[in-house]
Amino acid sequence: MPVPWFLLSLALGRSPVVLSLERLVGPQDATHCSPGLSCRLWDSDILCLPGDIVPAPGPVLAPTHLQTELVLRCQKETDCDLCLRVAVHLAVHGHWEEPEDEEKFGGAADSGVEEPRNASLQAQVVLSFQAYPTARCVLLEVQVPAALVQFGQSVPRYEKELNHTQQLPALPWLNVSADGDNVHLVLNVSEEQHFGLSLYWNQVQGPPKPRWHKNLTGPQIITLNHTDLVPCLCIQVWPLEPDSVRTNICPFREDPRAHQNLWQAARLQLLTLQSWLLDAPCSLPAEAALCWRAPGGDPCQPLVPPLSWENVTVDVLEFPLLKGHPNLCVQVNSSEKLQLQECLWADSLGPLKDDVLLLETRGPQDNRSLCALEPSGCTSLPSKASTRAARLGEYLLQDLQSGQCLQLWDDDLGALWACPMDKYIHKRWALVWLACLLFAAALSLILLLKKDHAKAAARGRAALLLYSADDSGFERLVGALASALCQLPLRVAVDLWSRRELSAQGPVAWFHAQRRQTLQEGGVVVLLFSPGAVALCSEWLQDGVSGPGAHGPHDAFRASLSCVLPDFLQGRAPGSYVGACFDRLLHPDAVPALFRTVPVFTLPSQLPDFLGALQQPRAPRSGRLQERAEQVSRALQPALDSYFHPPGTPAPGRGVGPGAGPGAGDGT
Repeated sequence: MPVPWFLLSLALGRSPVVLSLERLVGPQDATHCSPGLSCRLWDSDILCLPGDIVPAPGPVLAPTHLQTELVLRCQKETDCDLCLRVAVHLAVHGHWEEPEDEEKFGGAADSGVEEPRNASLQAQVVLSFQAYPTARCVLLEVQVPAALVQFGQSVPRYEKELNHTQQLPALPWLNVSADGDNVHLVLNVSEEQHFGLSLYWNQVQGPPKPRWHKNLTGPQIITLNHTDLVPCLCIQVWPLEPDSVRTNICPFREDPRAHQNLWQAARLQLLTLQSWLLDAPCSLPAEAALCWRAPGGDPCQPLVPPLSWENVTVDVLEFPLLKGHPNLCVQVNSSEKLQLQECLWADSLGPLKDDVLLLETRGPQDNRSLCALEPSGCTSLPSKASTRAARLGEYLLQDLQSGQCLQLWDDDLGALWACPMDKYIHKRWALVWLACLLFAAALSLILLLKKDHAKAAARGRAALLLYSADDSGFERLVGALASALCQLPLRVAVDLWSRRELSAQGPVAWFHAQRRQTLQEGGVVVLLFSPGAVALCSEWLQDGVSGPGAHGPHDAFRASLSCVLPDFLQGRAPGSYVGACFDRLLHPDAVPALFRTVPVFTLPSQLPDFLGALQQPRAPRSGRLQERAEQVSRALQPALDSYFHPPGTPAPGRGVGPGAGPGAGDGT
């Protein structure tokens, strides 16, 4: 491999002349130099020759010969570098003359103003190494005692540049060929030639990464698997001789298979909460951004804006996050194509959550706007749209104000918040229907395997009392009825007596467990209708879903409708369900027609029939039924009087709802 060198002298032309040198310190650009020589010194300074050639007031040193030699420079016995030693031969030309005008030559002619026999001859030469795309040079200062100068000698014409080329040993042929999925490295050298072969990953930053090395002899064909090809895979080959040149080629930079392999090998690695690494064999000029991935298989939605795309290679990138979240993922795009996507925080924070991401945008004068990120876009809050986030917008804003949402990012332009949706999840009607069919199938199997009915009858029939908690007074009335029924051979279950279990399990789970146990034991479910219960039933029948209303967190009636309705729609309710309402609070005709497929009794006027329906289906009618009805009526009457005639108010007291009977409010 040829290495060109040339030497520049400051003594140019037929008569002695001088060139002024200008050294620009620091990271200057060569374009600041005037036309002429400019090159960069090894210490990164720029050397310029901006002035004109001027006559010298005395003799000058001129280059006459240039020699080069390859040598090893060793810091230690095993730590050596191959260097080029340069020998420059200089000759003295010209003689001392008195300058006509000292200022004419500037500072470069100061060496000639002293007495000739006491002065020394000084010169500066530039040794320049040319290597594409830059040139490096060395500035040499030479001083010759005046005694060595021969006076009166004429100055012959000499060349401006001295060129020399140093030839280094090199291998002539290295060829790359393809054979199907494999790649062949063909080294066409003589049989006696010993050479070294190395494969490495060339790195934009840092030293190359060695992959494979071997010393070989003679012509060789090396086979590479196509899965090992990446764009930065390079080949280095050199003769096993002193001072040999190492030939490097990188033939796979434009190979589509190499680029495909590179992305398949690339991995995203989380370093800290805010920083992650794109790990790949080669640099990957690409763009990266955070995205939000919701459960359900929807595409990950880029958070751009408010965040921005970041340029990334094989390096560490940081995002200004305050907290991590399993739904946050990193997308890496190259050439407008998604190449990588990984949810880096899911490994440490668990699976995806059913959270809603709120985007807060901040404008001038403290203006704020919020929207909820959904598959269809970002829904402004509050909104009248039909999306899930719009229906729950009021509750999401309340959670945000009460601090129940997790802040993920914040700056002057906006913020990101993750708000949990667990307590707002309502299954769609199709999913509810499927779940109830599964429960019905399981119930049928359990009913086939239940124990004999005699043991259950001895303990009393189980009764599950369901009601809508319209107000505290109505809850006290329900409690009195449940207590009175417990005096009979009935095992009554009501949510008023199971608040701790209800809070721990949730209304839906608690009701499903109670309903399954009651029906498995041959019990009966009592639906106690009130104006609030009728309204909830109508809402379910119209919309197919029960939206959050103004009911307390322990209202099991609302939760129970998801499995009560399929029993009525499929005709399984008769024999397992009984309806009831209070005489002066609701007329039976106000109960939706679907629920009137089972008996609906008014209390306390129809207490005997109501208690008869609560008995075992095949149990004989007891002669004590009227006596028990009177016992329940006496226990219930104080609660009825307190509800319809509160202390301090004139009779009839509180009014009744739209479905009240004709006697409502007349005190009868």
